[in-house]
Amino acid sequence: MVEVNAVYVLIARDFKKFIREKSRLISTLARPLIWLFLVGSGMSRFVSPDIGVSYMQFIFPGILGMTILFSSILSSISIIWDKEFGLMKEILVAPVSRFSIVIGKALSGTIISSIQATVILMLFPFLGIKLGLLSIPFTIAIAFLLAFCISSLGIIIATFYDSMESFSAIMNFIVMPMFFLSGAMYPVKNLPDILKWISKINPLTFGIDALKHSILKDSAIFDFTLFVDLSVLTVLSVVFVLLAGILFERKK
Repeated sequence: MVEVNAVYVLIARDFKKFIREKSRLISTLARPLIWLFLVGSGMSRFVSPDIGVSYMQFIFPGILGMTILFSSILSSISIIWDKEFGLMKEILVAPVSRFSIVIGKALSGTIISSIQATVILMLFPFLGIKLGLLSIPFTIAIAFLLAFCISSLGIIIATFYDSMESFSAIMNFIVMPMFFLSGAMYPVKNLPDILKWISKINPLTFGIDALKHSILKDSAIFDFTLFVDLSVLTVLSVVFVLLAGILFERKK
């Protein structure tokens, strides 16, 4: 129960911070809307997927993935914040395992990201996409798994930095390449061979492909099978949590 309470406290703390930061909530929702309706509608005049769906429909799963990516990675900033103000030292001396801390931080980022992705998902009728009653909760479940995977990765990165400035710099170096090499804006199969291989080590690639399975259901769009997508995300989530726990152990 002590471990469970520790996880709960970390989730509740980060969630309350998110609710109180209205500007963060607005900005995280405005970004995908801009990409979807401004960038997407503009690109649709020049790009034709020729796969049975419009370009706006094609990038919709990618926009969900982008929402999850930015929100999950940036949620790790709370770790840097805690380091700068000394709160992380108090957390680390608490009589709980390091894995409880990692899971609590990962779940807090996951829940926040999943809520934002769910809000964006509700735009599907405006894009002419038809989702069944079972497709919506299944899509949210995929978003939850992807968010947990990316949040765990963000925690690993955050353990190496002690200032907001250095963390923000590396985030810009990582986040945008992850997004553009994920199949969000164009199919992975159409990339040059070297970029195609890089895409296959990008966890976001498998998350967006799984979202395409759930939302679009068009075999011509998929880069992998749904089983492969979910298996890779699950394995990477476990690996990232274990690695983050080991890195936190070194903070003793």
